[in-house]
Amino acid sequence: MPLTVIKGEYKIVGAAPDGDSVRFYPSGERGFERAGLPVRTNRSGGAQLRLEGMDTLETHYSPQVGAVGVLHQPLTHAHAAADHLLELLGFTDVQRTDDETVTDATPVSTPGYIFTRFADTYGRCVAFAFPGEIDHEDLAPRFVEAADLEASANVGVVAAGLGYPTYYSKLFPDLRAALTQAVTTARDARRGLWPEDVTQTGVTVESLKTLTDDAVILPKLYRRLVDYLAINDDGASLDGLGTYLATRDDRLFVISCGAATGFDDVIEIDGQQIRLLHPPEDLVFVEK
Repeated sequence: MPLTVIKGEYKIVGAAPDGDSVRFYPSGERGFERAGLPVRTNRSGGAQLRLEGMDTLETHYSPQVGAVGVLHQPLTHAHAAADHLLELLGFTDVQRTDDETVTDATPVSTPGYIFTRFADTYGRCVAFAFPGEIDHEDLAPRFVEAADLEASANVGVVAAGLGYPTYYSKLFPDLRAALTQAVTTARDARRGLWPEDVTQTGVTVESLKTLTDDAVILPKLYRRLVDYLAINDDGASLDGLGTYLATRDDRLFVISCGAATGFDDVIEIDGQQIRLLHPPEDLVFVEK
């Protein structure tokens, strides 16, 4: 499928990359703008990438409201994903502060390129990220096939079992299938987070700590849960969660049955237990 190739480099010092986002600087001046993408850049032309088709455990997440501060998911797998992403992109000896900001890395920058076609509502470039060089004209379209993604950091992270498939409607089906294959292989081999995943088996929420320190679940489900707890003064009760989820209006398609529905309709809440009714790769969310 046609995507735009943008050449450039990754720089991480001063930023806080996690397992599914990293800062990228196009080689050409105003590279994102010239590619027709409404990406929000810093004064040096760099911008945050959101890696397409995947989501890793949160290393630092702030609920939209409430006073619970900066939260995270179980950090063993969250940090493993962040470390693996940077390793795939060519960085070593990465030093961070307690707030996840990178203070030093070897080298300071690494060459790379991305395949992309749009920016999300937050101004992040949604992309497949690759290390190294590519023999293709910068800012030019390229027909991308599933096999072309094997060298991407996106596939590399999920193949290691360190990321969940999280699909949106602008991702082409054949590229989505390539990610699903990598996820399925990792899950069957019980790599990374998969032996501890309780997204479908269910988690009993006893406190906020259940979500930050114990339960390994789909990050999108985690974010909705902690957002809800934050507006309830950090109380753990899930009473009213179903109504809250409906108001978020996260629309999606269930691939296996072709149904168009909402995130609230693919989640089961039984008292304090919550679980996802479908495998994450069976869901395709609609961009907002």
